Amino acid sequence: MQYRELGNSGLTLSTIGLGTMTWGEQNSRKDAFQQLDCALDHGINFVDTAEMYPVPPNAQTQGLTEQYLGDWLTHSGRRQDVVLATKVTGGDGNNSGFDYIRGGPRLNRKQIFQALDDSLRRLQTDYIDLYQVHWPERPANIFGRSAPSDYSLTDYTPIDETWQALNDLVKQGKVRHIGVSNETPWGLMQYQAAADAGHGAPIVSIQNPYNLLNRQFEVSLAEWSINERIGLLAYSPLAFGMLSGKYLQGRRPANGRLTLFERFQRYNHPSAFKATERYVALARQYDISPVHLALGFVHRQPFVASTIIGATTLSQLQENIDSLTTPMSEALLADIDLIHRDISNPAP
Repeated sequence: MQYRELGNSGLTLSTIGLGTMTWGEQNSRKDAFQQLDCALDHGINFVDTAEMYPVPPNAQTQGLTEQYLGDWLTHSGRRQDVVLATKVTGGDGNNSGFDYIRGGPRLNRKQIFQALDDSLRRLQTDYIDLYQVHWPERPANIFGRSAPSDYSLTDYTPIDETWQALNDLVKQGKVRHIGVSNETPWGLMQYQAAADAGHGAPIVSIQNPYNLLNRQFEVSLAEWSINERIGLLAYSPLAFGMLSGKYLQGRRPANGRLTLFERFQRYNHPSAFKATERYVALARQYDISPVHLALGFVHRQPFVASTIIGATTLSQLQENIDSLTTPMSEALLADIDLIHRDISNPAP
């Protein structure tokens, strides 16, 4: 395993992080334990979860993922070996249907404090290494949304209030560091301004999508990430499994996420399939796995602190871990960029 520092946080993360959003839906408690054992045996130390997991979210399963992880931490006694990250559910400015979480989640002080205490209880620990805002409460073009947001809407918790609540949790020792997720350049700027003005906890990470079908992070946030030392925790590096090639030629594998859950349409349209076909063909040309091509590309980016992989089987997890040894030659990277120039960000 390889390791990288997360900005100026003092945290050292494994280059591959273990994502957990399938636990409680596609994966059982036993599966979660096996994945965690396998991951740590291979040197993975970064585990990412969220209070709203598993996905797809619903009232009946909400919190199960954190509960499974907490059970394993207690059972294994390995809390000190894990850099533990979780997230507070974003407000309803962008998403509806979360009324079962605190009557409708908001990013105000009262709700953030409650969310953190609930996560600590489920995770069976007294501190979180990295506490993240899952998505903005204000309207923003995230989760593949392309229509303009109504930026004039003001019925959302001010970012300064959200940051102050997070900062106070750091002061209390319940949280070591804070980060954001699914955030925009403007939002990140506001968090940094709040931290500078309050002389408190800075944002040390941003967890946004980044993969061969969606490289928008490079355009608006990569420069900020490198210069301000805010590491990207790249999620969906395989674009919900699309970049493995398993959905090409109309295939719908029985346990594939895009097969099971029709709601996930972000990567499921003609231009994404066209680009995927070319990336899969390129991987075969260089005699490497399409999975290793996709993950190897993400691993090598200087702004990526950790690549968050998700797996529903141990064989998938092993293949993802093995991507660390994939040779990414300059010729291969040049060929990747040729495809990107032809079909740029087909699934933003």
